Amino acid sequence: MFTGTAVFDLLLPGDSRSLKAKRSYVRPIVSALRRVEVSTAEVGALDLHGRAEIGVAVVAATAAHVREVLDSCERLVATRPEVELLSVRRRLYGADD
Repeated sequence: MFTGTAVFDLLLPGDSRSLKAKRSYVRPIVSALRRVEVSTAEVGALDLHGRAEIGVAVVAATAAHVREVLDSCERLVATRPEVELLSVRRRLYGADD
C-alpha cells in the first residue's frame, strides 16, 4: 500500500479581498479534485485573502498509480485560469515508512 500527498500553494486574483470571495475560488477547485476521487481540503493560508493552500491525499496499491493520480490533480489545478499555481509539495509514503 502506498499513500501520497500534495499541497498546492495558490495565488488568488486581486478581487479576493474577503473570505467569502476566497471561498468562491477555492470551492470549485476542491469540488473538481474530489471528482478525481482523492481526499482534499483547504489546509493552509486560511486567514489570508489572496492565497490558498489545498491539500490532496491518495491511497493506492502501487507507487506508480499514486504518482499518476497526483499528476492529474496537479494538471487540474494548474489549468485553472482564475488562479496561479505557485508551488506543489509532494510526499510519497510506502509500507516501510
